[in-house]
Amino acid sequence: VLREGLPATDLLVAPYTFLNRPLAVFYGLESLIDGETDGTTMRRVVLPTDSRRGGLLTHGSVLAITSNPTRTSPVKRGLFVLENLLGTPAPPAPPDVPALEQAAAAARKDATMRELMAMHREAPLCASCHARMDPLGLALEAYDALGRYRDSDGGQPIETAGRLITGEAFADVPELAARIAGGRRADFHRCLAEKMLTFAIGRGME
Repeated sequence: VLREGLPATDLLVAPYTFLNRPLAVFYGLESLIDGETDGTTMRRVVLPTDSRRGGLLTHGSVLAITSNPTRTSPVKRGLFVLENLLGTPAPPAPPDVPALEQAAAAARKDATMRELMAMHREAPLCASCHARMDPLGLALEAYDALGRYRDSDGGQPIETAGRLITGEAFADVPELAARIAGGRRADFHRCLAEKMLTFAIGRGME
């Protein structure tokens, strides 16, 4: 992006990605890597228009680092989007917030992550912050804790549709990325500039 002077929004909605053979297999995109490519060299690959990859929100590293060891975390993923893409971090969680596993213990065995999150945020003190984070994190539920795409979780279909706190609706991750790169582009640019300046001078912005 920097070397070629590409739009910063390519970080969200790029029609390309970078793959080597192991990563292509992991993503299920091995058909995009021809037989002449050596196994370890990363190469730029143009993605099909209906691809489930493209941009940071579907990047395996982002999806894995915002998960728990054994399951996804819509809260961590939603918070990542708020803090690192929109620059609107949620306030710290109130003390003594029960773990999601407590909601799971009271739910039916095949409850979806969306249903568990709804139970988890029943407390009014939690609801306001979760209303900002959860739709963003739940949009990423189509990717498991390691970042692999999936159609269902525990046999239940995954619902990814949601709405930004400012009202813009999205059906899935590509639409969420497009909303941020479109109507919320100024927020994204401001956040990116702040992150890069913080990195460059080694101190936070006020």
